[in-house]
Amino acid sequence: MSDLPRKAVTRTAKLAALPLGFAGRATWGLGKRIGGRSAEIVGRELQQRTAEQLFKVLGELKGGAMKFGQALSVFESALPEEIAGPYRAALTKLQEAAPPMPTSTVHSVLTERLGEDWRELFEEFEDKPSAAASIGQVHRAVWHDGREVAVKVQYPGAGQALLSDLAQLSRFARLLGPLIPGMDIKPLITELRDRVAEELDYALEAEAQRAHAEEFADDPDVVVPAVVHQSEQVLVTEWMEGVPLSEVIAHGDQEQRNRAGQLLARFLFSGPARTGLLHADPHPGNFRLLPGEDPDGPAEEWRLGVLDFGTVDRLPDGLPPTIGTSLRMTLDGEAEAVYQLLCEEGFVKETIELDPDAVLEYLLPIIEPAQVEAFTFTRDWMRNQATRVGDPRSPAHQLGKRLNLPPAYLLIHRVTLSTIGVLCQLGATVRLRDELEAWMPGFVTVEEPELEPIDASEAAGTTDGMPEEAVEESPA
Repeated sequence: MSDLPRKAVTRTAKLAALPLGFAGRATWGLGKRIGGRSAEIVGRELQQRTAEQLFKVLGELKGGAMKFGQALSVFESALPEEIAGPYRAALTKLQEAAPPMPTSTVHSVLTERLGEDWRELFEEFEDKPSAAASIGQVHRAVWHDGREVAVKVQYPGAGQALLSDLAQLSRFARLLGPLIPGMDIKPLITELRDRVAEELDYALEAEAQRAHAEEFADDPDVVVPAVVHQSEQVLVTEWMEGVPLSEVIAHGDQEQRNRAGQLLARFLFSGPARTGLLHADPHPGNFRLLPGEDPDGPAEEWRLGVLDFGTVDRLPDGLPPTIGTSLRMTLDGEAEAVYQLLCEEGFVKETIELDPDAVLEYLLPIIEPAQVEAFTFTRDWMRNQATRVGDPRSPAHQLGKRLNLPPAYLLIHRVTLSTIGVLCQLGATVRLRDELEAWMPGFVTVEEPELEPIDASEAAGTTDGMPEEAVEESPA
C-alpha cells in the first residue's frame, strides 16, 4: 500500500540505498574536483544532493525513519550556514507534511476501532488529512456535539515499521553522523527505538494530554486541546487553530519570534513542575502560536498551543534539583562543588578523574543564556557551540568524551537541546533566567527562615518546655 510501505524488503531497500547514495555522490564529487571545480562548490552540491535524498526517503517511509528525521530537524541550526539552506528546506518538509494514507485505509481503521456506525459520531469528517506525522495522520472533523475536533488515525503496521526503520538506521549511524556536528546519532536512534511502545499507545498519550489540558486550562500563556475520545489507533481531541511554529520561523516578525521563544522556554520548565510530565517531542510541527482576541493585537497577548503528547518523560517530582543546583553553582564559579555534584550523579564515572576548573570552563559557554537577563538565540551561537564540542582537535571535545550522561537524564538532555535548537531557529530573544528562577528546582537558593527569639518573660513561665501548671498537676 502506498501510505506506509510495510514489507520489510521494500523499506529496507529504501534505507539501504542511503549509504550507497552517499558513496555514489562522493565519487561524483571526486570526478567534479578532477574536472577542475573548486572543493567549496562541489562540497555544497554534495551536501544538497545528500540532504535531498536522505529526507525524501525519510519522508516517504514515515514510521521510524520520519521520526528520526523530525528529531534531527531541530538541530539544523547547528549546520554551517553555507550548507544549512538545503537541509533547512528538506527538513522543514518533514515537520508539517508527508504523503497521505489512502482514504479507504482511514475508513477501515475507523470502522475497526469506532464501529460500523462511526460516521454517526461526527457531524462532518474531512477525508483529506490536514497533517501527517511519523505514525499517524490527522483529519479535521466536527464531533456530534458540534465541537471542531482533530482525529488522529494511526497507520496500520506502524509499530513494526518503526522498529524496522530504527534498527536499519542504527546500522548507518556512522554515515549519518556528519549531518550534525558534535552530535552522536546512535544514542538518539536507540532512545527513539526504546520508546516505540509508548509512542504507539494512544491511551498513554490521551492520559498525558488530559493532565496537561487540565493543568493549563485557565493558563494565560499555554493552550492544550482537551481529549474528546480515545480508542486503540484513534485519538480525538479538540481542534486548535493557530500559526504553525514553522511559519513563525520562516516568516514571523521579531515580536512574534520573541513571544514564541519565551513561551516555549516557559513550557519546557513549567510543564514538569505543574504536571510531573515532560513533553518530549519539541519539534516545530507540534506547536502553534495563537493570536489574542484581536488578531492584530500585540504579540504579548499571543499564546502557545501545544500538540502531540505521544512521547513524555514521567517526572513525578518535576525536573531533578541536581540540574538547577549545578547550573547555579556553575554560574557562581564554584568549580569544586560542581565537579563533586557531577561525580555524585554519575556524570563523571568513578574511573575518570578530571580537572574541576576545566569542567567549569567546558560548561560556562553552554549555559551562557542563563548568565544574562535576556539572551538572543541565534544560528551562529548554535554553530559555535556545536563546533566547540564537535571538533576533535578542541579541548572541549576531548573533555566532553570523558563525561557520562546517566540514563535518567537522557531524555531531559535531548529535549533541552532540541528546544534550544528551535529557539535558535526562531532567533528569539528570551529571558531564560526568569523561567529558571520560577520553575527550575534547585536554581534559587532557599534560605532557612530565622527562628524568632522567645520572649524572656514567656520562657520564665515554663519548665523544660512545659508550662509550670502542667508540671505541678502531674501525678508523682
